[in-house]
Formats: sequence, structure tokens, C-alpha cells
Amino acid sequence: QVQLVESGGGLVQAGGSPRLSCAASGRTFSRYAMGWFRQAPGKEREFVAAISWSGGTTYYADSVKGRFTISRDNAKNTVYLQMNSLKPEDTAVYYCATYSNPPAPDYWGQGTQVTVSS
Repeated sequence: QVQLVESGGGLVQAGGSPRLSCAASGRTFSRYAMGWFRQAPGKEREFVAAISWSGGTTYYADSVKGRFTISRDNAKNTVYLQMNSLKPEDTAVYYCATYSNPPAPDYWGQGTQVTVSS
């Protein structure tokens, strides 16, 4: 059993810098690579960022590279997505997921809505 709960979303202004959190529980969480995905209304789900189980390797979609930072604190069983310079086009439901059996993510959180105004 792996459970993921995202938080930190909401209504933010363009240019804002919120941080999303994904609280995880379950066996061997710290050994899972983790990822963030997002889905905007009427659009396909897209990859945002991923981080290795140790936190030493990260990957980013071109659309967020240089603006978003993924990190993790295994002692707190939490993965973060720091978002900077938010744009209205960043509006989406953001999901975190595990990579217990790469390359496909398997366990998913319920998602947190991020709405960027202006």
C-alpha cells in the first residue's frame, strides 16, 4: 500500500511562487523515484518533473525547466514542487506519483488544483 496526498495548491497570482507538497506513506517509500504531472482542462496529462529515490537526479519538462524545482525529504516522506514565475498556462491539476516499477508511474495522489490568475 502506497498513499499519496498532494497539498499546497489554490488560487495564486501570476509570478507567484507556491510550493506543492506530496505526503507519502507506505512500504519503501524512500526507495521510489517520484514524479509530478499536471493536467489542464481540455488537455492531456503531461509530465512535469521527476526525482530519483535518493534525490540526486532530477528531470524536468521543457515547459517548466528553469522555473520549477522538484525535491524530496525522505525523513518526512514528502516530495515537493517549488514553482516560480507562475504563468496562467500553468493552471492545472497537479498530481504526484511513484515510480515503484519504472518507467511507468503506478501510485497516484488525488491531485491538487493550481489556478494562476492575471
